[in-house]
Amino acid sequence: MRRVEIVCSGNICRSPTGEVVLRAKLAAAGIDDVVVSSSGTGGWHVGDPMDPRAAAALRRRGYDGSAHRARQFDPRWFGERDLVLAMDSGHLAELSRRGDTVQLFAADDVPDPYYGEDDGFDEVLAQIEKAADQWVDRLRP
Repeated sequence: MRRVEIVCSGNICRSPTGEVVLRAKLAAAGIDDVVVSSSGTGGWHVGDPMDPRAAAALRRRGYDGSAHRARQFDPRWFGERDLVLAMDSGHLAELSRRGDTVQLFAADDVPDPYYGEDDGFDEVLAQIEKAADQWVDRLRP
């Protein structure tokens, strides 16, 4: 099994959205040898469910994020993950200081919708879906 970790700040918006979407797209493509999980660089939301606005955006597009509970990234996971994907360049820089090679999830930073309007969650979801399609192509056996 290959393991992919998607990382944002608090693990309640962007990275769990990326986890849910990438997992669903891999399953739809018949790729069953990839385990996708997510976490945050900070621990202030550990144990919390996904932000309700992110969960609602996912539901509107046919995804289910209800099982998510936030976790903090543990640097020891670098040795256990085949791929660590950062949601923005700040996460990329922070994770790169901690350890292994990290890549951006999307071609551009995925903006944090947390402090914005509700439609920002739909815009972020669209960006994540597009990037997830590209990761599905890259993760094909």
